[in-house]
Amino acid sequence: MQFKQLDLKPQGSWLNRRVSSPRFRTTISAILVGAVLGFLFFYFTEGRLMESIPAREIVKSLFIGGFFGFFITNSPCARGRC
Repeated sequence: MQFKQLDLKPQGSWLNRRVSSPRFRTTISAILVGAVLGFLFFYFTEGRLMESIPAREIVKSLFIGGFFGFFITNSPCARGRC
């Protein structure tokens, strides 16, 4: 009896597979775009100079925008499961 040799390719570590996946790249880019848009929205709606805006407010707007970017790409409706 003869058996075929399986051609298994090394897949690398879990982290390498996760980082190289298209879904991960889409999520990271959406978080970055959301953070930038959150900051721009905060900056233009406040009507203040950058020197008068506290760093805490800037970081808060970045987090809120990043969360919206994360939610939009990872919500069930984004995956067609509504």
